[in-house]
Amino acid sequence: MRKWQYVPLAGAAAVMLLATACGAQNTQANGTNLVQPAAGTAAATAPSVVASTAGTTTQAETAGELAVKADAKLGSIVTDSAGRTLYRFDKDTPSPSASNCNGDCAVTWPPVPANDATASASLNPDLVGSVTRADGTKQLTLDGWPMYRFAKDTAPGDTNGQGVGGTWFASAPDGKKAGVSRPELGVLNSPTLGKVLQDKNGKTIYLFTKDTPWPMKTACDATCLQKWTPVAPVDVAAAVKSAGISPTALFTFNNPNGVKQEAFNCWPGYTFKGDTEAGQTNGQGVGGVWFAITQKITVDKGKTKPAATGTAGSSTSTTTTATSSASTSSSGTGGY
Repeated sequence: MRKWQYVPLAGAAAVMLLATACGAQNTQANGTNLVQPAAGTAAATAPSVVASTAGTTTQAETAGELAVKADAKLGSIVTDSAGRTLYRFDKDTPSPSASNCNGDCAVTWPPVPANDATASASLNPDLVGSVTRADGTKQLTLDGWPMYRFAKDTAPGDTNGQGVGGTWFASAPDGKKAGVSRPELGVLNSPTLGKVLQDKNGKTIYLFTKDTPWPMKTACDATCLQKWTPVAPVDVAAAVKSAGISPTALFTFNNPNGVKQEAFNCWPGYTFKGDTEAGQTNGQGVGGVWFAITQKITVDKGKTKPAATGTAGSSTSTTTTATSSASTSSSGTGGY
């Protein structure tokens, strides 16, 4: 449905060049067959049926409202409405979505039906989707990753499938692996905004169009900072590898509060306190002046904002020039 080297000396040189370019002062299971009625039939909305190896049939558990649970060891994980942990499989693909767990695998790891799945307030509904399996049934996906339950999880909250075979992991709220360290800079493949940048906690990174990229000045004052947090500096080499962006797109500067902050094509980066879980994009378009930062960044001394201009659930990601009237408008609350 939807997907992502660096020479240290070259990267270091690039950062030094950006110090001048940005105009700032320093750098820095077996026989299983899932069957659903054909669309348009009277039973089209009935639950999926699982045919077991013994020939008996049972109804597959539907997902219901997906929720986010705080696990003491794994952090935030996604569960179904019954509290069962949902998992992702490294041998699947998210872009395009494809499930590679069939036969014996699907007995141990039952695919989660997509027919009635909805997102709770803790999840970004844009990331909830489906993929058609080899048998024609619809399986739930989260940011493109097919979702499964684990047969050995017998009670709500069980996470016995975590790390099995080195390829099975509980799903984080953005479809990534829970309980696994994230890179300092990552990418969320949003269906509505395109590929946008995330910090080490999976929080979406935004820019503020009232800032000035050349020379660099931040317009996010004390009131603004109550809702928006400056992005901490990232390791350039690691960021280039994990996020697939040019090293020259990154620059660290000192903001007026004396805090080192990461910038992207000279635009300071922030996270939004209204995004409480990984994968949320609640800051997009706030006040008409806050926009998620795209992975595809044009390096031109800040002339082009690396901004996703889509509205969640309605559009796609693009870049806009510094003179774009759509992205420079503000609300009566100062865009905070």
